[in-house]
Amino acid sequence: MKKNHVLFLFAALLLLPCTSINAQNKKISIMKNVDPKWWKEAVIYQIYPRSFKDSDGDGVGDLKGIISKLDYVKSLGIDAVWLSPIYSSPNDDNGYDISNYRDIMKDFGTMEDFDLLLKEMHKRGIKLIMDMVVNHSSDEHEWFKQAKSSRDNKYRNYYYWWPAEKGTPPYRWSWFDVNSNAWKYDATTDSYYLHYFSKKQPDLNWNNPTLRNEIYDMMKFWLDKGIDGFRMDAFQFISKDDSFPELPKEIVNNPTEIIKYYGNGPHLHEYIQEMNREVLSKYPDVMTVSEGAGDSPEAAMRFVDPERKELNMAYHFESVDIGNHVKDFGLVKYKQIFSRYDETFKDKGWLSIFLANHDQPRMVSKFGNDTPQFRGISSKMLSTFVLTMRGTPYNYYGDELGMVNIRFDNIEDYNDVETRNKYEQIKSAGGDLKAYLENRKQTSRENGRTPFQWNNSSNAGFTTGKPWLKINSNFDTINAEAEEKDPNSVLNYYRKLIKLRKKELTLVYGAYTLLDKDNPNVFSYTRELNGKKLLILLNFTEKEAAYNIGISTTKSKIILDNYKDTKSIKNNTLRPYEAVIMEVK
Repeated sequence: MKKNHVLFLFAALLLLPCTSINAQNKKISIMKNVDPKWWKEAVIYQIYPRSFKDSDGDGVGDLKGIISKLDYVKSLGIDAVWLSPIYSSPNDDNGYDISNYRDIMKDFGTMEDFDLLLKEMHKRGIKLIMDMVVNHSSDEHEWFKQAKSSRDNKYRNYYYWWPAEKGTPPYRWSWFDVNSNAWKYDATTDSYYLHYFSKKQPDLNWNNPTLRNEIYDMMKFWLDKGIDGFRMDAFQFISKDDSFPELPKEIVNNPTEIIKYYGNGPHLHEYIQEMNREVLSKYPDVMTVSEGAGDSPEAAMRFVDPERKELNMAYHFESVDIGNHVKDFGLVKYKQIFSRYDETFKDKGWLSIFLANHDQPRMVSKFGNDTPQFRGISSKMLSTFVLTMRGTPYNYYGDELGMVNIRFDNIEDYNDVETRNKYEQIKSAGGDLKAYLENRKQTSRENGRTPFQWNNSSNAGFTTGKPWLKINSNFDTINAEAEEKDPNSVLNYYRKLIKLRKKELTLVYGAYTLLDKDNPNVFSYTRELNGKKLLILLNFTEKEAAYNIGISTTKSKIILDNYKDTKSIKNNTLRPYEAVIMEVK
């Protein structure tokens, strides 16, 4: 008996390597037509540190708070965290105005806290992506303090200046300025400095090679600490024509066109290629993604075409900047955008897929339905979309719970520099402040920045103090603790989706084909890789919706559905906000 047991065990041990080899060979077979990278297969989770978890009761989320919740983050199944800026900052634009690139904002903790965070993340197999904000700095950065002290200071050329004796500088539009003017007069040197964003965010002069080298050294500082990549904020704007020619007349009063004019400056790709040579090529496993990669699929491709040796991933905004709600711009147009980008990127390059971030309202409030009746089911549908499209999915903290817009009634509730300054601009012009605030209920960036809803205790378990921003009053029902206990919650469905994406490489590398393209209610497409075909059906409406995809699903198997225990689909009709993933036989 003992001899037989030993023989059986020996045979089992012999089979283990074979099993492992077979699994490896299977993956090699699946991957034969693709270029595998960890960042292509990853699911990325964005954390807004100020709003995630407060550890010390001051009402502001911090690094120790994030550390305390890393097991939760790990439980989601995500592979990497994108951390919004944590550098030293006076916080005019919630950390996107940096005063010291090599230090941690006191609100968030210390460099020792950061080192521990990185260690604990890596211990759990989670990579860390840092936000790199180098189109501009804070006006409290030492570089700018020196630059504005005199015209001949060695840091003067780190920024853009227009001497007053040359007259008023040619108009440039600003996002956050009360007067929408990107030039700010400085009496000390009788000059104007450029700021595309807040007046406290002067634009850095990338035409200066010394400035560029400062930035490259800063990047190496963080990479040498062991971080895993950079998300590059407002990066399409870093190159500027420093002669500042007059804006074309047809775009002067058209902010959308002005934004396009700002992007893709004369030396943009030259600078990115230099950055790649000097920094990124020396850290070959690092991931890079540029915010706002051009104003077209073709422009976005130039950032990430492997032959150009620039960046890894394009992060475009056309799909989130087309209107306030999907009902306004229509699903057909929405499908066209994604399909157009996929067509451009089908053979090379790589895309990001997202529906929300720190500059956007909540996903379910913009693309779904955040009423109590449909919030949960439409949140699941939207997560299905993000995790089944080709490209790296980015999920924003709280969307895994189906958190919704907070919809502030009063300007006093807002901290956001964009909202406050626009309010003052409208007020000065005698405009309709009530209408503006009503619009902000849907569009404000702070809809997506409210504190994470951990449980139904005081302040949603986010802080023991007064939160820096009001917490949504629905935290008693929408919170992580409650959703953990409910097997049918948005949270647990989100986890199922991630597991499925990791299991099915077809959802990562498979070809995308749009079906039923003119259907105004249903987004349907296939993902196909090496003979395996998955069909995704998404109803974007609160009513039953029919589809006509030209594919027989009689023998197909439903892999996942956001309704409980769905066995089949009847009459080619989806229930309200239904999402179905099936394998086509």
